Amino acid sequence: MDKLLRQIRNCKECVHYLKDGVNPILAASSNSKIIIIGQAPGRKVHNTGIPWNDKSGDNLRNWLGIDKSIFYNADIIALMPMGFCYPGTGKTGDLPPRPECAPLWHDKLLTLMSAAKLVLLIGQYAQNYYLGDKAKSTLTETVHHYKTYLPNYFPLPHPSPRNNIWQAKNEWFGQKVLPELKKQVQTILS
Repeated sequence: MDKLLRQIRNCKECVHYLKDGVNPILAASSNSKIIIIGQAPGRKVHNTGIPWNDKSGDNLRNWLGIDKSIFYNADIIALMPMGFCYPGTGKTGDLPPRPECAPLWHDKLLTLMSAAKLVLLIGQYAQNYYLGDKAKSTLTETVHHYKTYLPNYFPLPHPSPRNNIWQAKNEWFGQKVLPELKKQVQTILS
């Protein structure tokens, strides 16, 4: 695992596409019990080198019912985005994750994480990649039908504060999905 993590952190596959430079950000261990597959690091995460080191990370930790000491323990939680580097900014926010990372690195990482009990698929990019034609036509439908994907996958929306409006429109998420998510996480951690 250490060798693979070094290879990923030294990856230059997308250097010509990344205006802010390459800085692959991830955390993983062969002992990881929960794998969180998100989109790509944002600017703050790119600058600090700490995954989920922003408001989205605060929201995600709250959703999971865990603190930073558990979240940043790679023997418990693997943090593996679809794109390991910050993709830059577009007209309406960050650009999509670079498409090269997941096919290049994910299978190699997952093969070494045989202790994992659950994979959280955060956002449409992760859900479409891992669920394929089993994903529903919208992220909302996929998340609403999360039980369909258990015990292997647990689809979630992105925990960005920008999604507070989505959460307000979809009260079932806070009422039904988040309690089940916390239960699943606590079962794995106990």
